[in-house]
Amino acid sequence: MGKTVEITDSNYSEILNSDKPVLVDFWAEWCGPCKMIKPIVEQLAEEYEGKAIIAQVDVDSNPEVAVKYGIRSIPTLLFFKNGEVVAKQIGAVPKSVLVKKLEAQL
Repeated sequence: MGKTVEITDSNYSEILNSDKPVLVDFWAEWCGPCKMIKPIVEQLAEEYEGKAIIAQVDVDSNPEVAVKYGIRSIPTLLFFKNGEVVAKQIGAVPKSVLVKKLEAQL
């Protein structure tokens, strides 16, 4: 069963520079829309196991990585390929929107 990878201020560079596409969900415990999108992100982690890395960043615990990528509102989902941000999605959206952006990176 696939699960999301937790990104922290100390490990983000090794994860984001993966040779696989990476989807990162920037979230916080107090954020209502973040809670709405969390189950979708967890489903993607299972469905894309071995094909992509699905990760989450708690912005309250890891402000450095959030600042580095200019996260101003959450949830923000960034899509990385070869260490570069290639797509961005702000706010809670249907799963199909995230699947389309993730598929484009495979």
